[in-house]
Amino acid sequence: MKIPLFKIYWDKEDVQMVNRIIKRGTFWAGGPTVDEFEEKIAKYIGSKYCVVFNSGTSALHAILLAYNIKPGDEIIVPSFTFIATVNAVLFVGAKPVFADIEEKTLGLDPESVKKKITKKTKVIIPIHFGGCPCLIRELKKIADDHNLILIEDAAESFGAKIKNKKVGTFGDSAMLSFCQNKIITTGEGGAIVTDSKKIYEALKLIRSHGRQEDPTHIASPDYLDHITLGYNFRMPDMIAALGISQIRKAEKLIKMRRKNADYLTKRLKEINEITTPNSPNGYSHVYQMYTIRTKKGAKLRDNLMKSLAQKGITTKVYFHPVHLTRFYKRKFGHRKGELPITEKISEQVLGLPIYPALTKGKIDYIFKEINNFFKKQKVLKQKLNKK
Repeated sequence: MKIPLFKIYWDKEDVQMVNRIIKRGTFWAGGPTVDEFEEKIAKYIGSKYCVVFNSGTSALHAILLAYNIKPGDEIIVPSFTFIATVNAVLFVGAKPVFADIEEKTLGLDPESVKKKITKKTKVIIPIHFGGCPCLIRELKKIADDHNLILIEDAAESFGAKIKNKKVGTFGDSAMLSFCQNKIITTGEGGAIVTDSKKIYEALKLIRSHGRQEDPTHIASPDYLDHITLGYNFRMPDMIAALGISQIRKAEKLIKMRRKNADYLTKRLKEINEITTPNSPNGYSHVYQMYTIRTKKGAKLRDNLMKSLAQKGITTKVYFHPVHLTRFYKRKFGHRKGELPITEKISEQVLGLPIYPALTKGKIDYIFKEINNFFKKQKVLKQKLNKK
């Protein structure tokens, strides 16, 4: 493809940081670099504590265990999300309850969430879609009013803000992802940020076999007891080193993304058949994804995808509804029509290429091919009307 959906931004410092750990010849896993990365994340986000994991999915699994979520508990989630948000609920035996989304931010609709709350509800997990904060303040009020835990799925929105408050600091805890297409990346990796010391300490046990952690335990003859059931969700030290190098560039990368997104929006606004991303006043979008919406739905959107692919431009639908996947339909009996806004939006959305090093020339090419597609559609429509 001429233009990929995303392209990882890296530099010499990334390579040097990883090489340093390799050449150290020890503590490739569970070393002091992990602690340093956690400190930098907590400082950047504005939280007291951070625990890193080998993936965002592991992090979500761990935070639900840390809050002692059990079978029979209900957790309100969006269907308009990557499936890991919902799967993590099943990992701990709880039941995912799908609420609809709103059209301002494509996040959970507070009014829909209110209707889904029962005596069994324990947690709300909203996502901040594509780099734009959701209506998290409204969701926070609902959680507080009903004494519910609020866990932000901020996988796609590292660095996003509402006014001067960063995503990840509104809820009781938040999950971050460092997968390869995210704002900063370690290839795979994730984190939980929280202000709760109790949750922080529980997460560290869950991450490493339920064992009291010590960065030097491998080199020590002392026995470290196993306090609870735990997993191997640890992040390797060389991955943490890459994370440190990436987080140093975070603001630079966000600035580059915003600049490209602004220019792409400026060009695409000329095309009446689509809508471009637009966040509420005071919301700072980081454009982990750049999502347009076709006004006439799935058939037109899918034809646009095919046309762009033929021109060497990669696009992708984020997201197809989770409740309509084969697995969730079979397990819970979900059917089309349950979440009207989610289902409508899912038939309109199309993710266009967006990454820090995307050039103006490539943005112009993307615009040209989208514009050409809709011009051809108009010609075809005129021909059909004449018949």
